[in-house]
Amino acid sequence: MYDEFAAKLTAEVEKLKVGNGMDEGTDIGPLIDEAAVSHVERLLDDARAKGGKILCGGFSDGLFISPAVIAGATREMAVAEEEIFGPVAPLFRFESEEEAVRLANDTEYGLASYLYGRDIGRITRVSEALEYGMVAVNTGMLSNAAAPFGGVKQSGMGREGSRYGMDEYLEMKYIVTAGI
Repeated sequence: MYDEFAAKLTAEVEKLKVGNGMDEGTDIGPLIDEAAVSHVERLLDDARAKGGKILCGGFSDGLFISPAVIAGATREMAVAEEEIFGPVAPLFRFESEEEAVRLANDTEYGLASYLYGRDIGRITRVSEALEYGMVAVNTGMLSNAAAPFGGVKQSGMGREGSRYGMDEYLEMKYIVTAGI
């Protein structure tokens, strides 16, 4: 199943258009600055050096990086230990649902995670077990104005956006009155 998924994901990722985010049809825009590009390049180099195979992408041009898929990702690679903030999909092998959740949670970060499935019971179990502030199921599109944006662990506290984001700017007061 791993090899079949890797091939299908790679084929879809290769269809993504990199360019100006304001242009019609662009799927992947630029990274925020040169330091972000260097960070992603370092993660890709580290994955290659530790036995990962870049199935597609990973080429930079200015602030743009073509989306990369890494086969053979392991816990020893920096992509497993750091927040990537770039178009990189490391693929880890696992034997069970429990192992997949354990591998995903074995990090000090917890901003966002993504999973694909058809079994609603499994989707629910895994989504609830993942230690991430946001979980996307069967989509890569996570953010929208109505959704609370934020992570857990070292990925931050609190939320931005949505009605929950307003709580960060408010002071709550509880008043109880009795016997008047």
